[in-house]
Amino acid sequence: MSRPITLITGGSRGLGRNAALHLAKAGHDLILTYHTRQDEAERALAEVRAAGAKAQALRLDAGDVASFGAFAQTLERTLQEHWGTRRFQALVNNAGTGLHAPFLETTEAQFDQLMNVYFKGVFFLTQRLLPLMADGGRILNLSSGLARFARPGSSAYAAMKGAVEVLTRYLAAELGPRRISVNVLAPGAIETDFNGGAVRDNPALNQAIAAQTALGRVGLPDDIGAVVAALLAPGTGWINAQRIEASGGMFL
Repeated sequence: MSRPITLITGGSRGLGRNAALHLAKAGHDLILTYHTRQDEAERALAEVRAAGAKAQALRLDAGDVASFGAFAQTLERTLQEHWGTRRFQALVNNAGTGLHAPFLETTEAQFDQLMNVYFKGVFFLTQRLLPLMADGGRILNLSSGLARFARPGSSAYAAMKGAVEVLTRYLAAELGPRRISVNVLAPGAIETDFNGGAVRDNPALNQAIAAQTALGRVGLPDDIGAVVAALLAPGTGWINAQRIEASGGMFL
């Protein structure tokens, strides 16, 4: 049986990179996108290939809708040249960057940047790539625990993630005839370089979050990568239109 091909946006670093490693070990081949850091993408490719996967990296600005047509053409060529196919099996909409700013201080430019990457980009990139996705495929959108609980300073970011959660249900309904399942994964606080590495590098913040988490610690990248692999596993295709939070039980 051939290995499924999974495309992860923002797969060259952070949670996307960790998810790629878990998927490689679970039998997936990978296409990873990066924005500017080709060196990070090359390192991620080396790790994924060492785990037994065939993998390629493609440049993508996830907030530039006008570039998605050319990206889809590049993706199609890559699939044909390296896998001998025009179809991939799974899409993980993971790309993004953080913003921590009070509501009253959030600028229109910051709002638009977040919207373009986290909502408009997800909407139209998925739309553009669906002709290349195999029937019976999977889409996994990344949200955040902040779409459930409110923490000051994340109003714009959390609002975009909330929009993606609603979009996920609509995608599941409209793509059902193609047997494509669509779910959303909402991580809690994770020790990565997201938002300048605040959760990882600020001991007081780390301890405060751990104290409000049922399992008594903040999350690690492996906690999320393992869930991504589980949700894209062969036996979980009947999970559809669901929000899965992987937060260790934050703010219950």
